[in-house]
Amino acid sequence: MDNAPENTSGHGKKAIIPPEIKGWNWGAFLLHWIWGIRHNTFIAFLTWVPIFGFIFMFVLGIKGNQWAWENNTWRDIEHFKNTQKNWGIGGVIAYIFFALFIVGIFSFVFGVIKESNVYKMSFNAVQNNPEVIEVIGTPIEPSYFVGGNISTSGAGGEANLQYTITGPKGEGETYVYATKKRGKWTMHELGVYVEANNKTISIIAPPSQIDSYH
Repeated sequence: MDNAPENTSGHGKKAIIPPEIKGWNWGAFLLHWIWGIRHNTFIAFLTWVPIFGFIFMFVLGIKGNQWAWENNTWRDIEHFKNTQKNWGIGGVIAYIFFALFIVGIFSFVFGVIKESNVYKMSFNAVQNNPEVIEVIGTPIEPSYFVGGNISTSGAGGEANLQYTITGPKGEGETYVYATKKRGKWTMHELGVYVEANNKTISIIAPPSQIDSYH
């Protein structure tokens, strides 16, 4: 005699939730509204609500198995568990690809900035400044990350940059302001702030100009 419990999946609130499927649902948590469409759990669209949506992702993780069982018909418990496991794996893969995509964008942007004349001009001046060398030491290395922005329009433009430099004696924060006119960049402000001794080194020199790349 078969004593297996009746499969009541897809019966909504009348469905009996098997103990074997209770627990966290990674697919519902990571893919939320996408998972919700596939599992007829449209309450998952609440994740679109600002701020509350982030909290509701955790609700989906906790209640996902129950709602998926209630709102869909499954062959058996094993079918349900395998499907949800695949959704969890898919969610992890999706987030990894998204993270790599974001890293790729930032790497491209940082690469463009570090290849710009403004950045090269500023770092060359910083690493050859006697006062900076005395405080930071040598060799001086720039950080991978560069903050700020460079905007150009034809032969004109403007740049505001910030980046960290490090040396044997410590580190400092470089700040740069420059403008571009008639295809040439002019630095109006260049300095290094050293937090360790609360000192700002103003690099004073005639405005440096170099031809921009075309």
